[in-house]
Amino acid sequence: MSFDERARTWDDDPIKTERAAAFAKTIIEQIHPKPKMSALEFGAGTGLLSYQLKEAFDTIVLVDSSEGMIDVLKEKIAKEKLSHFFPLNVDLLETSPDIGPFDAIYTLMTMHHIDSLPDILQVFHRLLKPGGKLCIGDLVKEDGSFHGSGFTGHKGFDKDKLSGLLKEHGMNPVHYEIFYELERKRDGHSQKFPLFSLTAEKVG
Repeated sequence: MSFDERARTWDDDPIKTERAAAFAKTIIEQIHPKPKMSALEFGAGTGLLSYQLKEAFDTIVLVDSSEGMIDVLKEKIAKEKLSHFFPLNVDLLETSPDIGPFDAIYTLMTMHHIDSLPDILQVFHRLLKPGGKLCIGDLVKEDGSFHGSGFTGHKGFDKDKLSGLLKEHGMNPVHYEIFYELERKRDGHSQKFPLFSLTAEKVG
């Protein structure tokens, strides 16, 4: 099922809200938001994460390539009257919208779906202000059990390899922690999948 098809029921799962709240806490701890700071959420979906951060930033641009997700997000923004939220249905790997630069970029459970990490990290570097921070929340390296057979994305990430990629693209890793643990049933057994938060600062 595509993300467009899942958009209408995306918020029904309380675990998604819980993990978003947990990641939002680490973002605030690492970025220390100040007045007039701007942020970009990459892979925003229905905005669960940014909703947790609605009082932390003066402006938040929420980007997602799924039209269905953005449609739901727009409805929520209108209902909540979040005038500082700006949803954008775009693929940043194919289009360069006139946005930024930002004080912060954050993304949760999206990077493992991105084929070319160097390309998206190059985009993030361009969109960040000097000294701006990137916060990545995603799966710790696993054996492929999380998505199961047929998934073509990344099976989580190794801390050192991802940190190395960030350095290669002008962003210096400054913090790493495990902030949440997802539990899924696999072949009748419960399996736990830790999620990491990795924060990097744009050099120069």
